[in-house]
Amino acid sequence: MIIIGITGTIGAGKGTMVDYIVDCYGFKHLSVRQFLIDSLTQKGESINRDTMVALANELRAAHKPSYITDCLYDQALLSGENCIIESIRTPGEVLSLREKENFFLFAVDAKPETRYERIVKRNSETDHIDFETFVANEKREMNSDNPNHQNLKKCIDLADFVFDNNGKIADLHQQIEDTLIKIKLEK
Repeated sequence: MIIIGITGTIGAGKGTMVDYIVDCYGFKHLSVRQFLIDSLTQKGESINRDTMVALANELRAAHKPSYITDCLYDQALLSGENCIIESIRTPGEVLSLREKENFFLFAVDAKPETRYERIVKRNSETDHIDFETFVANEKREMNSDNPNHQNLKKCIDLADFVFDNNGKIADLHQQIEDTLIKIKLEK
């Protein structure tokens, strides 16, 4: 069983990578975002980036920095399938998953303007923001000394493979293919 973790900046293409690997390689998708949405829905709370970040930070503080991804890893084990855990956001999550066999961390990034255009088109419940809010959200999520808070920069630094998604989708798909060959995964 192979577990791929996906990290990256807002709107960089994490979902695009997941979709490709799920569609072409049959991986099961486990999502931190969906885990948080399900939890917020059960509590009757609104779903937006602020409530999702607050809940994630609360769960990590109450349990441990890797709590959410550990829950998702347990789901992966139960499935017995190759899985993708999207969206790794704290170094503690990376370090916990690193203790598992056959884990690889993929990180994706692109220019802020490109990523903002993508989130506007994506139009999810967390994407109804202006560019200034987008930049502020990212700044808040890029660095933190608190192990329970997001630190995307450190997660990207810890990645086994970093993908540049400033080009076309076909370019990203080729990077994925080249990387999966390196980890000896074939269609």
